[in-house]
Amino acid sequence: MTDHALRALRENPRLAELAAYPFNFDIGRAAHGHVEEVRLASGGPLDIVAGDDTGGTYFVCADGSMLYADSEGSAGIIGSSVDEALEIMIGLEEDDEDEEEDEEDEEELDEQYDDGDGAEQSHLRRLEEARTELRAALGFPERSPAELEAMLRAALLRTEPDFLLLNGTEHNAYQLLDSYARPPLWEPVLASGRADLTLLRAGDGAAWEAVAEDPLRRRLALRAAQFDRAEGDLELLRHLLRQETRSSMTDELRLAAVLVGLRGDVGDLPLLHEVRETDYDTACGLGGIPEPGATSEELRDWAQGLDDSLFGTDPADEPVSTWTDLAREQGMTELARVTLIRGLDAIVMDQSRLRRPDAPRALTTAPLRTLARDFEELGDRTQALRAQQLHTALQEKAWDRVSARLNQARLEREDGQLAQAVQTLATLREILAAPGDDSLRQWEGVNLGRFIAEEHYRLTRVLADAHLTDEARSLLPAADAILGELSENGTKGVRELAEETAARVRELS
Repeated sequence: MTDHALRALRENPRLAELAAYPFNFDIGRAAHGHVEEVRLASGGPLDIVAGDDTGGTYFVCADGSMLYADSEGSAGIIGSSVDEALEIMIGLEEDDEDEEEDEEDEEELDEQYDDGDGAEQSHLRRLEEARTELRAALGFPERSPAELEAMLRAALLRTEPDFLLLNGTEHNAYQLLDSYARPPLWEPVLASGRADLTLLRAGDGAAWEAVAEDPLRRRLALRAAQFDRAEGDLELLRHLLRQETRSSMTDELRLAAVLVGLRGDVGDLPLLHEVRETDYDTACGLGGIPEPGATSEELRDWAQGLDDSLFGTDPADEPVSTWTDLAREQGMTELARVTLIRGLDAIVMDQSRLRRPDAPRALTTAPLRTLARDFEELGDRTQALRAQQLHTALQEKAWDRVSARLNQARLEREDGQLAQAVQTLATLREILAAPGDDSLRQWEGVNLGRFIAEEHYRLTRVLADAHLTDEARSLLPAADAILGELSENGTKGVRELAEETAARVRELS
């Protein structure tokens, strides 16, 4: 990482002027800031160093990379350093006859440079002279346009996952500056699983033991086998199936059973039943396995039915959560985050994506709840709240409206948005008072009632700990009122929390 060029521009007004025109990198515009508040999804600082005449902004990231964001909602890395970005910009800048300039200055410059070939040639000459002077002053080497374009392409392809720019208020992502193809998420996620599958196929004894001991490696190897099915894999699939029972009932355990069953070897039926009887969860999750004495055709039919409905051979057909979960578990946090944010953005922009295939007029909000959960597991409460708030807004039945607001209030509390959490619980109580349908009948006697009371007390305690005395004292009676409506069983798990919270509020001066 270097900042030689940026330092030179700041110290030399002549060079700064050349960078601003004709190369549209104006360090004087840094003080104006960007057109809106922004941040990186991955966190980390963004230092504004320049702007351009279209409202675009140049940022330097923590590792020295330069990020450019235009005023229309697109952004991307344009160099691994300020030096590289400027070298690319200077080398690739082309003359623009439509560029808006001050007419009097333009005429004066044309007279100075015009050698009889006209204004277009004078533009080109000024551009080349500026390029030559600035390159020499900054110590940039001569590179061909093809070299510079390759450097720019490499930089742009680094934008995701680590440099995804978000609107700082709405938290949606900026679009990419380029249209270069990126590998699908499953490719990097499956890479280590494919490598392990190759080792297993080679009969590497150490690999068989190592994969057996590592739940994540087992899962990835099985996913690799799902999409690369070879006739000689049966023994290693049996091995992975036996070992996957260590994790009880997982999608990959079912997958391993399917991959074994597809071979149609009835000699595997005892193994499949042994696996099924591992524990209660596996017994429930692996139902339907043909009984001993079944034919090869019956075994294959069972496996094929599950394969067709749950698995298949195309990784692009897998639910995106399969890949984001495996990405997160491998430490590919930002890769998972980018995919989830892009998915949420798509739903926010087009809620028709939530339409149910079997009932086109109806929406299913399950994807939003899943996104909220996935963001929580990433530790990204901001995006989790964004997904949860839309999920909440789309609920219709009173029970669902209350449940959604309960989750929203919890996320707001955990994220430190205490005023918002107070308001969300107030709306929840209004629904309890006037539900509008009968879905909330007997809420006081089920877990929902207990959870509502607990959240009121937890928020009250947090308000008290934050020395928000009036707010805590105001919410406590509401919590007590809800507790008073619960059944005897419902109050058992809440009484201690209620007493501790009341004592904490009494301590407030």
